[in-house]
Amino acid sequence: MDALQDRALIRPWAWPLTSAHSALHTRYVTMNTNPGIDVVIVPPTHDLGDGFHVRRALPSRERRMVGPFVFFDQMGPTVLRAGSGLDVRPHPHIGLATVTYLFDGEIIHRDSLGTTQAIRPGEVNWMIAGRGIVHSERTAADKRAAGSSLSGIQTWIALPKAEEERAPSFRHHAAGELPLIEGEGKSLRLIAGSLYGARAPVATLSDMFYADVTLAADARLPVATEHEQRALYIIRGRVDVDGSAFDASQLVVLRPQQAVTIRALAPSQLLLLGGAPMDGPRHVWWNFVSSSSERIEQAKADWREGRLGSVPGDPEFIPLPTIPAVQSQPVDYP
Repeated sequence: MDALQDRALIRPWAWPLTSAHSALHTRYVTMNTNPGIDVVIVPPTHDLGDGFHVRRALPSRERRMVGPFVFFDQMGPTVLRAGSGLDVRPHPHIGLATVTYLFDGEIIHRDSLGTTQAIRPGEVNWMIAGRGIVHSERTAADKRAAGSSLSGIQTWIALPKAEEERAPSFRHHAAGELPLIEGEGKSLRLIAGSLYGARAPVATLSDMFYADVTLAADARLPVATEHEQRALYIIRGRVDVDGSAFDASQLVVLRPQQAVTIRALAPSQLLLLGGAPMDGPRHVWWNFVSSSSERIEQAKADWREGRLGSVPGDPEFIPLPTIPAVQSQPVDYP
């Protein structure tokens, strides 16, 4: 189970994807009839063992980024049987910020800065990798013994070029710290960035937004054009976007400068995300993101030689993947 869960959350791939990783390719359907919608990405479900399901919406061949969001994974919902748990062994990152957001369950985060922090539903773990950090994600011993459930989203936020080599940092935000906007059958918790006149306390480094929205049946939510690149991911329920209906586990990318209205066709939950376009393309290889392919090569060598640090109290680690020698193409906008 451990190895399967490593595969679930630690991504041994590079762009372009090789045939060995074709199982992670994303299905997509372009939408040309709705003027407010650019593309709809339908990530396939992958069972990585014991019913542990993962859906990867970004990057896809059709759309690799939305604002600074370069990676978007839905994990679960799943039930971890008694005696098992999540075990993502220590692994490195550079050039990005990771965001963990849960709907159910608990994960223990540990990193090379000495941080140990549990995250639970509605809370935010915001880890800036910068020039390099190592972390692990595991189920706590008491939850492992009794069995537990797990459901959530993991995203990567690419850092601006000027911030890629900043010192690594970690910050946890309790649910009560995050702005909550409620009324008329809708509830919006702002995870990061700014939206609808509110700003989350998360220390973002670029223009972005990320929000968890719950809608009662027939509730409406206008999505304005204050951010250039915008998308919504449906967690549960069914929604209408200006006359087009969408179900759970679909990433709907909106056209720039087109205001739309989301209407819930049933009680629904969705995530809103996006922001300004990045300041140039990004190279992505395994857990490394950078504006420079040479920097990716340096990160590979640093991890292979043990120069990126370790997680205190967690001596395991994930070795550098053996991936066919394919030059990583930069992640850019269509």
